[in-house]
Amino acid sequence: MKAMRLAKRAVNDGARVLEIIEACQVLRIGAVDDEGMFIVPVNYGYVWDEDASLPHFYVHSAREGRKADAFRLGAPVAVELDWDRGNIEGNYSCAYSRSYASIMGSGNVCEVTDEEERLRALELIMAHAAPGAPMAFTAEGIGRVAIFRIDVTQLTAKERLPK
Repeated sequence: MKAMRLAKRAVNDGARVLEIIEACQVLRIGAVDDEGMFIVPVNYGYVWDEDASLPHFYVHSAREGRKADAFRLGAPVAVELDWDRGNIEGNYSCAYSRSYASIMGSGNVCEVTDEEERLRALELIMAHAAPGAPMAFTAEGIGRVAIFRIDVTQLTAKERLPK
């Protein structure tokens, strides 16, 4: 990826990148299909194995529809997460800004068909969306959803701290 213009905002520490991923609640995925580009916000779960350099994100979807159809094409996707931390106030209009942390990247999406991985993905999504909530998935419920894994190949993280 192209170097960040404001290098002082780059987050290069893996533990801090993981904190940002954990703090965010919505993953935005950019994809392309025969109708053009689109962005879809989704709940997500993730795994980041100790020996892996980048995370894998899991998302679920209806089995039919634009998102599922596009993801099944296997085309590259873009991902974005952001953590809004409020206004940065200034002494004049242009001195105002926003405190945030964000993750941007790209990767490849594939449908998960292995039943054990599908169940694990749903558990990860639920654990991230509602930590501590009880989980129970029926075979019928699991069968109604498509599960996709995004294997991230590039990732950039940055944050703007409050003054």
